[in-house]
Amino acid sequence: MAAPVQRDEEIELDVESLAYGGNGVARLNGYVVFVRRGLPGDRVRARVTKVKRNFAEALATEVLAAGPRRVDAPCSHYPACGGCRFQDLAYDAQAAQKAEWVRDSLVRLGGIEAPALEELVPAADVFHYRNKVEYSFTRTPSGPALGFHKAGRWDEVLEIERCWLTTDIGNAVRDAVRDWARGERLEAYSQEDGTGYLRHLVVREGRNTGQALVQLVTAPGEQFEREHLVDVLRRFPEVRSIHWSVNETPAEVTNLPTELLWGEDAIEEQLLGLRFRVRPNAFLQTNTAMAERLYELAIDYAALSGDETVWDLYCGIGTIGLSMASRALTVWGVEVVEESVACALENADLNGITNAAFFAGNVGHSIEELRDRGGDPDVVVVDPPRAGLAGKALKRLGEIGAPRIVYVSCNPTTLASDFARLRDGYGYSFVRGRPVDMFPHTPHVECVALLER
Repeated sequence: MAAPVQRDEEIELDVESLAYGGNGVARLNGYVVFVRRGLPGDRVRARVTKVKRNFAEALATEVLAAGPRRVDAPCSHYPACGGCRFQDLAYDAQAAQKAEWVRDSLVRLGGIEAPALEELVPAADVFHYRNKVEYSFTRTPSGPALGFHKAGRWDEVLEIERCWLTTDIGNAVRDAVRDWARGERLEAYSQEDGTGYLRHLVVREGRNTGQALVQLVTAPGEQFEREHLVDVLRRFPEVRSIHWSVNETPAEVTNLPTELLWGEDAIEEQLLGLRFRVRPNAFLQTNTAMAERLYELAIDYAALSGDETVWDLYCGIGTIGLSMASRALTVWGVEVVEESVACALENADLNGITNAAFFAGNVGHSIEELRDRGGDPDVVVVDPPRAGLAGKALKRLGEIGAPRIVYVSCNPTTLASDFARLRDGYGYSFVRGRPVDMFPHTPHVECVALLER
């Protein structure tokens, strides 16, 4: 049967709920339409942007009647900016929706009829919570500016005057670099034709230490005076580390080798009473306050008595493993990013922790070596990327058969599918889990889960 709508057709819809990822769900005589910018309870006029046999996608162009949880977004750049998705949805409704996404994923994809989920941990702060922001340069009539990609566009950058997710320092450093770039008559890079020079600006903060790191990313060549840029940034007492990276490819990336222009090569952050050194490319959860809550949950679920061998897979700079070290016999961490492993080793020394060791390597390829070095684990903590456990990593983890796995997830769909494979292939059960909201106004949700066999 043909779809009841056509591309570019304008239709009126009643939005019922939110699908995972943030689009509203509406139905037209039973035919599903996913509506970007549509919120539950809204009646909207929407333009159809894609048509498939079983569903269509549309963009809400006008809210005809607002749903009960729709609110005014405080940011003047919303909804054009792609950084936030739900500033116009009341926070309690965001939190409830995220908890439902986790539950639904575990039921549909994990095959758990009634998952034992505890109440979602809401964000401590719903604005100004990010400790890392990556800005892109763009061209304007006034010269180079800094901002974020427009919603749904990889090729257009929206100039930002104030970001509500970063701090006053994050906003002020951005503006100072913009003014410096204009004064130097430098040109922003164009993704369309590859011309121009300035590409990205990264600002990282130690939220519990008041320290900041700044990384400038440019095209090849040194077209600026280092001393002038350093002088501009040193006006901020929080800035302790200034780096420069060169991107020689068209790819929009900032995870690049850096050259230290001034200051320390890293800044410090404090989590759960421990000190952590953070370099430009090292992974650290971008919401410091909620990272502490996430790690407290992981520690609780691990239920350590002091005699356990703990594996910390995808360990980053060692935050979870080192936080567990005082409660464990030994901690062994693996991480593919060598810079993060260097930080983890340094962080162990920094905190006087002698029962933790960290190694660089692909998790799937390193498990057998880790077993040879450290013996069988009693508890395995995994904190994989959004794609979840890679096939080889999951297979070898299942074969090791640790009694307890603490899965720290940033994607409920891959948590659910990974659990199903661990259950069906290796006998694990889902004991309990708890969602954690680390990223208000976005569709992202974390979850800590305890799996046992």
